[in-house]
Amino acid sequence: MGVYLVSASAEDWFDDEEGGWGAIASTLDAELIRRGLPPYKDVPAETAFAPGSGQAFEEKLTPGMAGFLALCQTHLSGAEAEILCGWTVLVPFSLDEEIWLPVESGHHESMVVGAPQVLPIAEKLAAAIDLPAETPATCDDLDLSTWFRHQAKDLAATRTGLWTKDLDMAFYVALFLRAAQHSIRCGCPMICS
Repeated sequence: MGVYLVSASAEDWFDDEEGGWGAIASTLDAELIRRGLPPYKDVPAETAFAPGSGQAFEEKLTPGMAGFLALCQTHLSGAEAEILCGWTVLVPFSLDEEIWLPVESGHHESMVVGAPQVLPIAEKLAAAIDLPAETPATCDDLDLSTWFRHQAKDLAATRTGLWTKDLDMAFYVALFLRAAQHSIRCGCPMICS
């Protein structure tokens, strides 16, 4: 149990069965069309998400968020924090504004934002804490979580920078940064569930 941030393949994205995201996909397409935009159909197939391919993304949101939320209050406007932290679905294309869908994801409506809007906000926080270059670039099978539980602790002992003071805070900065990068690079939606 818990909250996960995962990438979705075409098979999952368009699946109307339990565990699929078909209701969100079809509602989003209808809203995009209503706004004069093309529907989002170009989602990578499951074969692109083979283990070790760098195409899959899975992280569990287990660390405490207090330090991360305080960092957002210090370095971001309210609108930036809402875009970075408020989404339940991240898509790889630009959106002029967030889209609220009347489809539940967890316990509330689904908020969809574009990864190109999230990326510069996440980069701003990564620069503010001096996130180390060694932070994993791919996040298949909890790679980021594992790195922050082990290697980051050793690295923080020999480095300076705000990230070394609160590894949970740094985890969330890296998580949102890598999620936006992954969505854009792989052309896939990201879902917080």
